Amino acid sequence: MVLSNKHKIFLFSNLLAVIVFTSACSTKINVRALEPAQVDKASLTKKITVASFKNDTVGLSGKIEANLANEFIDDKQYFTIVNRSDFDKVIKEQKIQNSGLIEVSTAVEVGSLIGAQAIISADVGQVTSADSYYYEKRTKCADKKCKEIIEYKVQCLNRTVGLSAELRMVDVSRGDIIFADTISKVSKHNHCSDDSRAIPSKEMASQSLASAIANSFTYKLTPHYRYFEVVLLENPDLDYTSEQEKLLEVSLEYIKQKRYDKAEVFLTDLIDSTNQKSYVPFYNLGVIKEVQGNYSDAQNFYKFADDLMLEPVEEICIAHVRIQDIIEKDKKTKQQLGR
Repeated sequence: MVLSNKHKIFLFSNLLAVIVFTSACSTKINVRALEPAQVDKASLTKKITVASFKNDTVGLSGKIEANLANEFIDDKQYFTIVNRSDFDKVIKEQKIQNSGLIEVSTAVEVGSLIGAQAIISADVGQVTSADSYYYEKRTKCADKKCKEIIEYKVQCLNRTVGLSAELRMVDVSRGDIIFADTISKVSKHNHCSDDSRAIPSKEMASQSLASAIANSFTYKLTPHYRYFEVVLLENPDLDYTSEQEKLLEVSLEYIKQKRYDKAEVFLTDLIDSTNQKSYVPFYNLGVIKEVQGNYSDAQNFYKFADDLMLEPVEEICIAHVRIQDIIEKDKKTKQQLGR
């Protein structure tokens, strides 16, 4: 049967719709991977004290200290915090000038006396706040039956609040600076006269900004988990028998239920029944191993899938690159955790 151009276009459109629909409905599985701290040197100095910061009207030092004290990796505390009162006591007894940002020589002297491996200090900038006014249009009914619409304006306020802090972390034993940077945060808030929500005050906004700075600073110093989604392969790459299709279908259902042990059994059976010629079960097994943190096994399964590809498959190509990156970062993270 010869199809007309009109029928060909119709069939192609339907096929494209099916492909788009299938892609949009692809099963995804949540994965987490532990990544190393951006500041590698911080892993050498896990016994830390946080000095009293200069101009700290927002309690930034306390927020950073609390963040570091509550930083746990797999239920193990990453940092040990030396009581700040010990630091202040030594500063007072030794009559050392504390101007906010601790000098390297001072950090070495004080740190050795209180048993800290590193000292964090900062100079906190003044909170900035700027308000500007503008108008927004509104409409309302002129009468109960709303036969006529009235347009009117309401006054609105735009508030921009900013905060910055110059932070420094000094290694006591080495006598050098581990980290030094200025972290700035800005928040914008809008409020109109007919809005029931209150606009945050300068003080309230500055507290949120201080928390954001503390979070950014802590994030740089500590290993952390990255969360992302990985797509499973759901369609056969070969002419599967009905039994093989059932094996794939059941394995996917078990993966969705996080019954990875059962899913592995069915995927292994699928590999055997296809004489190890189908990349789909190899890839999905790689995903399971990646979820479980068995990165070496995941890499091997992804390699098997990659070797079986006749044409590039996006999911497999992405997995091949991703797992290598994860393995490298995992190795570095374990070095940081073991120090």
